[in-house]
Amino acid sequence: MRYGNTKKILVTGGAGFLGSHLCERLLDQGHEVLCVDNFFTGTRRNVAHLLGEPRFELMRHDVTFPLYVEVDEIYNLACPASPVHYQFDPVQTAKTSVIGAINMLGLAKRLKAKVFQASTSEVYGDPEVHPQPEAYWGRVNPIGYRSCYDEGKRCAETLFFDYHRQHGIPIKVARIFNTYGPRMHPNDGRVVSNLVLQALRNEDITLYGDGSQTRSFCYVDDLIEGFLRLMETDATVTGPINIGNPGEFTIRQLAELVVELTGSRSEMVFRPLPPDDPRQRRPDITQARAVLDWEPTIPLREGLRKTIAYFEKSLG
Repeated sequence: MRYGNTKKILVTGGAGFLGSHLCERLLDQGHEVLCVDNFFTGTRRNVAHLLGEPRFELMRHDVTFPLYVEVDEIYNLACPASPVHYQFDPVQTAKTSVIGAINMLGLAKRLKAKVFQASTSEVYGDPEVHPQPEAYWGRVNPIGYRSCYDEGKRCAETLFFDYHRQHGIPIKVARIFNTYGPRMHPNDGRVVSNLVLQALRNEDITLYGDGSQTRSFCYVDDLIEGFLRLMETDATVTGPINIGNPGEFTIRQLAELVVELTGSRSEMVFRPLPPDDPRQRRPDITQARAVLDWEPTIPLREGLRKTIAYFEKSLG
């Protein structure tokens, strides 16, 4: 199926925020891309500019059902990733993470293909270790409102490593920390999109708790570069590897920067913290630097400018 250095690559969740950027980069590298999405959170609009590309194919499919295709590599990104979306149907969220992983691993086993799992910093829960290294096992509530996603992703990692040990499947597992950029879903409830939209509309900016909880924000182009470098490592590198920006900001600092960059007249209002909301989140990227020669290059101010420009255009 390979033609020279060209591969046919499956991207599940390919019409989503991250998936659409990944499809774009893979096409830029000269590969054929099969983009699979059930359009629960992904949209055709995210990949509309790719539809005329002869090496790009878009398929509507839910990964909780088996998929019978012929490809060289698999990137498994399919799963709603924001609390608003993954709590809308928590049973389906857990099934997407777990059954979706089983189906993609089964496909990889049949094809003897390398398979990438988009895991998450949520596997660390509300951490007692800061910043979070990959060796930290996490502190997760197994029966809370976020558990469908947190525990679903943890179980998916379990399955990836068991398939690797039992069947020799070549796996790559990346733990994604907060990512932002163009094509974020406007109603996904994530902090960057929430703050940007509220600021652009001059609405009250909602902060939870006192806004002192911290997050680390990675621009999407940096993240996708980390994905590609991880996928190109040799078979001894399985991950999990943290991919994120170690720069740490309070949510209040983020809100103040968004207000500055948008010139908004918004005022900040405070609401109670949601259940199980982590107090702090910051990746230890020692492994990514050493193994992938990767670290983020786009500062928060620059990435926010690009993200704000995208939302201004979409609102206009």
